[in-house]
Amino acid sequence: MRDGSHVVAHQFTREQVQAVAKGLDDAGVPYIEVSHGDGLGGSTIQYGRSLVGEMELIEAAVASCKQAKVAVLLIPGIGTVHELKEAQNRGAGLVRVATHVTEADVSAQHIHIARELGMEVCGFLMMAHSAPVEKLVEQAKLMQSYGAEAVYVTDSAGALLPDQVRERIRALRQSLDIEIGFHAHNNLSVAIANTLVALEEGATRIDGSLRCLGAGAGNAQTEVLIAVLDRMGMDIGIDLYKLMDVAEEIVGPIMPHSQEIRKGSLVMGYAGVYSSFLLHAERAGKRFGVDPRDILLEVGRRKAVGGQEDMIIDVAAELAKLQKAGG
Repeated sequence: MRDGSHVVAHQFTREQVQAVAKGLDDAGVPYIEVSHGDGLGGSTIQYGRSLVGEMELIEAAVASCKQAKVAVLLIPGIGTVHELKEAQNRGAGLVRVATHVTEADVSAQHIHIARELGMEVCGFLMMAHSAPVEKLVEQAKLMQSYGAEAVYVTDSAGALLPDQVRERIRALRQSLDIEIGFHAHNNLSVAIANTLVALEEGATRIDGSLRCLGAGAGNAQTEVLIAVLDRMGMDIGIDLYKLMDVAEEIVGPIMPHSQEIRKGSLVMGYAGVYSSFLLHAERAGKRFGVDPRDILLEVGRRKAVGGQEDMIIDVAAELAKLQKAGG
């Protein structure tokens, strides 16, 4: 639900979170991530205000689960230790500390404190396509040294192809002593394929969202992924029928539109742009009379990272000025 928060412009209600969490828990899903789409503390004018405070949503999810552990995401600089402690106090049992793939050093304090709080802690290296494999390994080792119990290769832009995923997961498996995770986006329609490759190469934690409810074209579709894994003979203890029912009867009605690969999300995968930028680019394009695809391509050229949503407005204004000057 954390990644899905982007799709609903962070307008989840308490009742929706309760229903989804209860359904996932009943189906046997072991972890459910709940927070603002940009992580703890993300409810701001820059990233989008939440309808309901994330601490209330975390508490609602925890109360709805009998076996699942409720997780949160924290991006240092957006979320602080204060929000982390409050989330843990409300019942969150796992935190994924997320940084750009070259900036793992900013995660040290949050990883240390989360471990002191008794939380399960994972590192989350975003925009993993945008750095050489050697840099990814270097940064993952830093997170391991800080106390992370797993490190995720995070394809935030949905830009990685299967061979690139294979190379990255294999390199981490050969270099780390902790678990490896993989987080896919479907902007190039390879989220399931990429996830299967990650599993083949030793990833033991994988992400998904029901009905692809995630930023851009969404994540690996959970119910599809479980069906594929079942066909492969991998029983991971999740009830497929129950998962399908939650997807169809609870998540489906929440979605403002079906998740499909449209021109905006396709351009994000093509240009390697952070998936949560899509709604911001569409709004800026409408405001300034600029094609959102041009905005996303230019943001990609400038190598913007998560947390730089304000750059989208600047780019849109500059492109509009250039259009006007060109007649």
